[in-house]
Amino acid sequence: MQAYKRIEITVGIFVFLGFLAISWTAIKIGQIGGIGASGYTLSATFDNVGGVRHGSDVMLAGIVIGRVDKVELTENEKATLVLRIHDGVQITEDAFASVRTKGIIGDRYIRISQGMEDTMLESGDEIEETESAINLEDLISKYIFSGKE
Repeated sequence: MQAYKRIEITVGIFVFLGFLAISWTAIKIGQIGGIGASGYTLSATFDNVGGVRHGSDVMLAGIVIGRVDKVELTENEKATLVLRIHDGVQITEDAFASVRTKGIIGDRYIRISQGMEDTMLESGDEIEETESAINLEDLISKYIFSGKE
């Protein structure tokens, strides 16, 4: 009887430790509810973000340097994105943010291209230069209807 209690307690401790490990991993990787979020924020305003959403990647030179923290519609019907950039990554003041697609039909992400300035953006600053998403339907319709004059 005593051996069974010892086994049950040992199993209970391992299950509890496993649950803690899984929870910690989920918080750090998924940044659930902002608990595991670190870094600093920048904003960028676009005419059209074409499906970029909360949690989309922010990339520089093909490397993920952050995530989209928030997507908001402004009063003048533009989209403002709040980008959470990893600590240690510096973005120049004249950086360029553009909406891109991973592959032909992949997820949308924000690509940052560094500028030539030596001055770096700080938390809360805005990336002034942006390029909105390319809408393939609009391009196709322009091509189709441009020949019918």
